[in-house]
Amino acid sequence: MSTTKKLAGVALAAALGVTTLSACGGDAKDKAADDKTITLVSHDSFNVTDTVLKEFEQQSGYTVKVLKSGDAGAALNQEILTKGSPRGDVFFGVDNTLLSRALDNGIFTPYEAKGLADVKPEFVLDKEHRVTPVDSGDICVNYDKAYFADKKLAPPQTLDDLIKPEYKNLLVTENAATSSPGLGFLLASVGKYGDAGWEGYWSKLKANGVEVVDGWEQAYNERFSGSAGGKKAKGDRPLVVSYASSPPVEVLYGEPQPAEAPTGVATGTCFRQTEFAGLLKGAKNEKGGKALLDFLISKKFQEDMPLQMFVNPVTKDAVLPELFTKHGVVIEKPETVAPEAIAKNRDQWVKAWSALVVK
Repeated sequence: MSTTKKLAGVALAAALGVTTLSACGGDAKDKAADDKTITLVSHDSFNVTDTVLKEFEQQSGYTVKVLKSGDAGAALNQEILTKGSPRGDVFFGVDNTLLSRALDNGIFTPYEAKGLADVKPEFVLDKEHRVTPVDSGDICVNYDKAYFADKKLAPPQTLDDLIKPEYKNLLVTENAATSSPGLGFLLASVGKYGDAGWEGYWSKLKANGVEVVDGWEQAYNERFSGSAGGKKAKGDRPLVVSYASSPPVEVLYGEPQPAEAPTGVATGTCFRQTEFAGLLKGAKNEKGGKALLDFLISKKFQEDMPLQMFVNPVTKDAVLPELFTKHGVVIEKPETVAPEAIAKNRDQWVKAWSALVVK
């Protein structure tokens, strides 16, 4: 939802089951395999219902191979390193925090996807159509409801709350240099406090015991005490940077399924994230890649996506599932930073943040 999530981009779902093709003997067979296989490079949280993917494969005549490549930032860095000779045909998972890096490095071929007119205009950030908006979500601090109930302590709701002494040593966040939600949380502080104030805020947050780990998986499923994975790992941090849509994950995959989500969202800590997909320059199957981009903004995929990746659709007519609306949280006023400001200052902000918080 990065991550998304993310949530997002942010799924705790089982690994995606897809059919992959192996090239076997001879250039003609290799070429035939390339013509009928679409390789989607993504971060680890990409997921889709098997029947929905199979329907696309049957209708299009293609087979989709998914190459998961770690966190969004790490996955994008690999594509930049292989620019011109990509590992796949389409890349999914670059968000508005990393978009300028991808576009400046020229890793995408422009393509205006069929159905783009159905995407809400506020999500179309690249007028050259080098990338296609796929989902949106809010990066927010999540809290462990049981911990705060047991301690008879009100959970934090705002960024200002997180630096109060009663929340000392409770928060875990992701590294802004290596993680999409980590960078989003840094940008939330930039949006809230501006250039003149965000570093001072992080100095106070560090003094208040914030823990920094490499990525979302480690933060949420190992260190956070409120998630199913964190409980098994004996995580001891009741606050974590995740997504506004993370609570429905805990409900859907709870055993037994709880009537209420065990985690909550600090609604005044959020940053709005949009994820994109693009046709990789030098793709072996450009035609198939275009068909896949069309599919990613189709009504079928957009309505399947919320309970697979726990992010919001970007198309106008997509309907959210009841479980998602019941246990998810709508963030009315997330922090935002203009894309051009992110493009101009991101690397400087991350460098300053790393020197201040990590070292």
